[in-house]
Amino acid sequence: MADGVRRVGVIGDVHACDERLEGVLELLQGEGLERIVCVGDVVSGPGDPDRCAELLTSAGVVTVRGNHDRWLLEGTRLPGDPRTLADHHPETVAFLRSLPATVELMAMHTRAVARSAGDKFVIADLPFLSYRKGIPDAITAVHALLSSGAHAVKLEGVDGHEDVIRQIVGSGVPVMGHLGMTPQSVNQFGGFRVQGKNSDDAAKVLRQARALEALGCFSIVLECIPADLAACITSKLKVPTIGIGAGVGTDGQVLVLQDIWGVDTSHTPKFVRHYVDGERVLTEALNQYADDVKETSFPAPEESYT
Repeated sequence: MADGVRRVGVIGDVHACDERLEGVLELLQGEGLERIVCVGDVVSGPGDPDRCAELLTSAGVVTVRGNHDRWLLEGTRLPGDPRTLADHHPETVAFLRSLPATVELMAMHTRAVARSAGDKFVIADLPFLSYRKGIPDAITAVHALLSSGAHAVKLEGVDGHEDVIRQIVGSGVPVMGHLGMTPQSVNQFGGFRVQGKNSDDAAKVLRQARALEALGCFSIVLECIPADLAACITSKLKVPTIGIGAGVGTDGQVLVLQDIWGVDTSHTPKFVRHYVDGERVLTEALNQYADDVKETSFPAPEESYT
């Protein structure tokens, strides 16, 4: 193979075939590849999707979200598979939710948010790998999100795409950075784990934060790092930091809306606080509605037209 050409293994259409996946991974891992990539559709098949997710995670496979993975997360019944999201292990659900989306999907979500955001400042996430394929592709992705109503974009990490960040900022687009436990790279971490716990890793996060500031990022998200490290980084930067699982020493805080509402208790990280038992409230409401329909007490005369 010619010099400079990377050797990458690609897996597709896993469809819960855990035994076949295990064999393919063993084969690829013996080929001296620089990276193994899975193009999605981990679920929906005759085998064990939980074991497939575990195999991909333990092997450090870079995985993107396929149609079947997305359908499962959206609650769509998968063809030929009676299992729902609740039938999958919580770690598998967390794994699927961590998988990156496409630019088109993020643009659709951005449009939905922007329509109701009023005068709020909308920041859209650049999907995984959309800013790792060079400046032209990155600028195309940024344009798609801005055209959908975003005022700024957020991206994870810094090492290896400094030129992209510099170009986006230089084009007049505000950029927010994201360091620590970056969800798009969860497979490289071997799962959702606190980052920056030892001195070398802490120094790396601090170096990356300074690099993002120097490149022109207007703010930086610090996720799942020790509180003292987050406070230290915040004190050394001029741009504001936003913490999630990073203690009270950051300039601001963020939580996932579903976590605040308590509507997903399948996996609750240590840093999450549920402000309402939304899962119970919604479940009781749906059960009451079903009972009322079965008992023909809904709709009542006052809820009917004459």
